[in-house]
Amino acid sequence: MKLQQLLSFTRKAVDTYQMIQPGDKIAIGISGGKDSLTLLYALHGLKRFYPNPFEIEAITVDLGFDGFETAPIADLCAELNVTYTVVKTDIGKIIFEERKEKNPCSLCAKMRKGSLNEVAKAHGCNKIAYGHHRDDLVETMLMSLMFEGRFYCYSPVTYLDRMDLTVIRPLLFVYEADVIGFKNKYNLPVSKNPCPADGNTKREYMKDLLKQLNTEHPGVMDKMFHAIINGNISSWPKVDKVLADKLNNI
Repeated sequence: MKLQQLLSFTRKAVDTYQMIQPGDKIAIGISGGKDSLTLLYALHGLKRFYPNPFEIEAITVDLGFDGFETAPIADLCAELNVTYTVVKTDIGKIIFEERKEKNPCSLCAKMRKGSLNEVAKAHGCNKIAYGHHRDDLVETMLMSLMFEGRFYCYSPVTYLDRMDLTVIRPLLFVYEADVIGFKNKYNLPVSKNPCPADGNTKREYMKDLLKQLNTEHPGVMDKMFHAIINGNISSWPKVDKVLADKLNNI
């Protein structure tokens, strides 16, 4: 996928769900993976021509695992002239050594997001952007359906009233395969995830299951995606019917 295509999908999501207003300062959560680095490129590019002026900065929450490299990310941010902050934490040690969590992902995500929110707020940001893409959306819905017994998925725009921050997900319409293509084409400096649980999670199981389903029933993931965006989930922002019909062609 070329940058122009990425920007087109990103703007469609931003416009559809009114993710960015004039004067916003957006913290981009950079994990070091392909998704968040692609998001960095997307918002950096969008910033140049979007009618609502906004600022961005990049923040990485370092969980404290050995082998996690942030220098290549810092170099990319310097090249793009984007302020970059690394937050050092002991989250990895707390979860795996002190608490010895059997199911670490939920607590890790909660602690990581808490650290990101605090730093974003301290830096004057009013919004945080996550790199969740189209495939993530479907995986999350199916996990909720199978393991929680409810039809649910996180919203494209979520207001965190306790922190007075708004979370946005501008890659909502981008396929993971296109993110991979973008990473390869632009040689993104992906930092390998050193987490001991990486590759052995419910999400990985769901990803494999969806691949199998989509191979056996081509197009099933697209059908699930449209079921989500048309599903009137209570936490989702409303879009008008004309726009909703257009979304069905994405």
